Amino acid sequence: MTNTDTQRVTELRALMVDFLKKRLDDKLEKIKGSSDDADAKRARLRLQLVPATWLDDAARRVGQIQAVTHSLKQTHPDAKGTNLYCPPHTLHELPVVGSHCLGDTFAGDVVGNAAVLGVYKFLKLEHEGRSLLALALARDADLAVALSDDPTEAQAWICAFAGLTEARGRATSHTLAKQLYWLTGDDLHDDACFHLLAPLYASSLAHRVYETVRDDRFSEEAKAARQAKKGNVFSDRPVHEYPQLAEQKMGGSNKQNLGQLNLERGGKNYLFASLPPSWRSVDLKPLLNTESMFPRYSRRPEVKQLVKALLAFLKSDPARTLETRERRAEWVNGLIDEFLQFSAELRSLPPGWSQTPECRLSNPEKHWLDPEGLEQALASEGLPLPTDTTERVSPLFANWLNAQLRDPLPMGDPEYLEWRNQMFDAIKTEEREAQS
Repeated sequence: MTNTDTQRVTELRALMVDFLKKRLDDKLEKIKGSSDDADAKRARLRLQLVPATWLDDAARRVGQIQAVTHSLKQTHPDAKGTNLYCPPHTLHELPVVGSHCLGDTFAGDVVGNAAVLGVYKFLKLEHEGRSLLALALARDADLAVALSDDPTEAQAWICAFAGLTEARGRATSHTLAKQLYWLTGDDLHDDACFHLLAPLYASSLAHRVYETVRDDRFSEEAKAARQAKKGNVFSDRPVHEYPQLAEQKMGGSNKQNLGQLNLERGGKNYLFASLPPSWRSVDLKPLLNTESMFPRYSRRPEVKQLVKALLAFLKSDPARTLETRERRAEWVNGLIDEFLQFSAELRSLPPGWSQTPECRLSNPEKHWLDPEGLEQALASEGLPLPTDTTERVSPLFANWLNAQLRDPLPMGDPEYLEWRNQMFDAIKTEEREAQS
């Protein structure tokens, strides 16, 4: 008979009991009043959350969910096929960044019936740095005793919980999943010389990237490090920047449909810029010897194409319908995105370039494009910092866009207000996301 640690068994049981007690308290708190119906609901909950009853039910229902590290639905929400649970230590070591780099502290994901996620939360409980799921996978003897005094029942439950990581059915892909043929032989005309690959979304890796970027951008420690850098003061923590970072929204209104980790991220997924090692273009120069930022902005190829397309559409005198408004808004949003990207590029320059004699931009534009530089200059002179930059930049954009469309189209106050409000809303949305 396997020896067990009585103290450890007691601690594991206490961990489970505490989890179920909190779960019961949360559910009871939601039941209001003292009617017969309310009392009956409370009684049912107390019976359901008796440890032996709940564990038996959890072991039965756990088959409706699956623990994964690589999932399919992020490729397409309607894709049906195989998800995989591949802990980092089971993967080959490679000289590139991948899931194999995550170590033992990786975040496992879970897909399947959202109503059973409470079981996964239970299995994520940790004791001495190891989750109950990890203990179940290791067929831990102390966990077995903590689960049930009946050895047969305990082993059945452990096997059920450990099955959370097993692939369901035979390995399959789907027509909505990513698939590609990889040449493994020499004959392009021989199907046997190809291997069909079905790449899966590395959910655990994406979550680590998200947590790292969020910490580097928005944590109090990161903010303090940036403040120290701005004041030319030493900081133990380095400052990390992510130029041209893109944010992909996944899952729509039902983010949990793509997995628990996607829900925890609010559907956000960060994408790094696919660029050569040099992040900053050699052509990126400060805006000097010009009184406006818009001439350079106007010369961007994407801006030229968007203005041309919008102008051609408006010159066709489209019907005043919802579809027309949506198409027009799409082009204007494209111009706004380009403007925000243009601004972000100039902000990546060393602070202070707007304070040189050659910079003839207005103060709102200086503050918009070189916020640290202008703020340092104003602080050194004891002057207040501007608080209305967004309100002053948005009209500048609206005036510029009206000017691009005015010949031969009549552009007036209604159009100006529309462009101004769209830009203002876009800037505020970006600010809120940065603070969330």
